[in-house]
Amino acid sequence: MTGLAAPWSIAFVPGGDGQALVSQRDEGTIVLVDAAGTVTPVGPVPGVDGSGEGGLLGLAFDPASPSDLYVYATMGSQNVVQRTTYADGVLGPFSLVLDGIPAGTRHDGGRLVFGPDGMLYISTGESGVPDDAQDVGSLGGKILRITPSGDVPDDNPFDGSPVWSYGHRNIEGLAFDDAGRLWASEFGDRSADELNFISPGQNYGWPYVEGIGGAPDYVDPVVEWRPTSEASPSGLAYVRDTLFVAALRGERLWQVPVPGGTAGEPAAFVTDHGRLRDAVVAPDGTLWVLTNNTDGRGDAQPGDDRILRLTLAP
Repeated sequence: MTGLAAPWSIAFVPGGDGQALVSQRDEGTIVLVDAAGTVTPVGPVPGVDGSGEGGLLGLAFDPASPSDLYVYATMGSQNVVQRTTYADGVLGPFSLVLDGIPAGTRHDGGRLVFGPDGMLYISTGESGVPDDAQDVGSLGGKILRITPSGDVPDDNPFDGSPVWSYGHRNIEGLAFDDAGRLWASEFGDRSADELNFISPGQNYGWPYVEGIGGAPDYVDPVVEWRPTSEASPSGLAYVRDTLFVAALRGERLWQVPVPGGTAGEPAAFVTDHGRLRDAVVAPDGTLWVLTNNTDGRGDAQPGDDRILRLTLAP
């Protein structure tokens, strides 16, 4: 599966016989990829600003309403979440679900995932303003939780706020395990990248702590990568007590055992395809891994960018 342009997110089409939608960040377009590797244009998301690290980022289908597709996109001075419909290669009209997420030329977050509770979880970056991560009145540097219609659930930790956790620099990976635990991969600055176990209402320390700091007021990551050249973690997938972490600067796929919610030692593989942006479990149990060498930071090879299809050991 080759010829993708700065791809960012994979979302499998419910009931689509292994077909997936892929967002192309800089162009602000969505393409359809099938199991045979055929790439078909679907259409643009209107108004996307693809400058810097922003653009068309996360995609997610609502399991409870399978034709509803959610997108996370940069539009001018803010990032927004929009909803559309998808059927037979056609996108419907777009409607706003959530706005007011700070945008910048870097640290735009962008991952979307539906939880087992039916809520939509959204990762945001602090858009280059570190203090926003500690301000629960800002939507930057957070994990957000909203209903599919964009309302704030009554059981969120901060009354009337979509904020679920805070103190994050730039989260680009979210995944739930079989027990309903939420995990997040987070870009550090110069010291350490992180894998975090997320609890509602907790403070994960940025910009005061990076990596494992042992500070009593902040939650430490369960895994850290030092130096950050080992990881720059992006997309995150869970399969049978294991998290798979797509690494950008690290140019590898990290495998982290998490049996019973306890993280073990990371191991690296898939080290010869450059920058990796996303990892998603396909309906047939294979792992689709998205390369990201055409975004201006990688060493693009003929055929980039591409989707790698991995068969996992049982």
